[in-house]
Amino acid sequence: MKRMGFHLVVAALLLYALFPFYWAINTSLKPAAQISALPVQYLPLPPSFEAYASVLANPIFLRGLLNSVLVAVLTTALSLMAGSLAAYALARFTFRGRRPVLYLILAMTTFPQIAVVGALFRMITAAGLFNTPMALVITNMLTTLPFTVWVLTSFFRTLPRELEEASYVDGASTWQTLWHVMLPLTAPGFVTTALLAFISCWNEYLFALSFTEDQRARTATVVVAQFSGEMSYEVPFGQIMAGGLITTLPLIVLVLVFQRRIVSGLTAGAIKG
Repeated sequence: MKRMGFHLVVAALLLYALFPFYWAINTSLKPAAQISALPVQYLPLPPSFEAYASVLANPIFLRGLLNSVLVAVLTTALSLMAGSLAAYALARFTFRGRRPVLYLILAMTTFPQIAVVGALFRMITAAGLFNTPMALVITNMLTTLPFTVWVLTSFFRTLPRELEEASYVDGASTWQTLWHVMLPLTAPGFVTTALLAFISCWNEYLFALSFTEDQRARTATVVVAQFSGEMSYEVPFGQIMAGGLITTLPLIVLVLVFQRRIVSGLTAGAIKG
């Protein structure tokens, strides 16, 4: 009975988590006339790929995908480069105010985006970056950089100090020790941190909506949300669902490819080496 109850709970959780995804697939494969038809059809019979063809033929959506890749890759790369240096200093060096600095970095992630979007808008416009991908890179780093620093700091702390001492004895500098000794040992943590930062940037919506005004810089999340029908007040649910699924597909592929690295990265920081 206990095992049966456990399986029932797992089945209920899976149904709760996967049903929206299934309904998006179901809606994207229905012809437009069947989406709002009654009674509700739980299977797209016959399936239609009209919505996918329309979305993939939309140059604005393709440009949004390109902007999403550009913004997510640049933000993740810059966050890892700056965050790894800061995390190494906070984890391995002793200086006054180290702990307050670490908690201050963590406190930066507690502010909701809507609370800072006004000030960021003035800064972006004053710098002449409005409606450019660089505006989204800079603003997205407000969330990815503190997260990167905090997570990588915990990974650097798990490494034994004997590794650094041995490299210093061999004549290595601090930079050589970081590059050739410490970073390779924290590879699982880097993969996990990079993937989570990439997902955060890829799914970001508020900054992408606030700091862009046309398809030159808008990301796929904003483009999909602003799909419009051929007539006024017509909502193209099929195209919206198809665009959302196409946008989600790269994240699913990344998680499947790096799932072992993700698991090892999430558990490595919990064990003191």
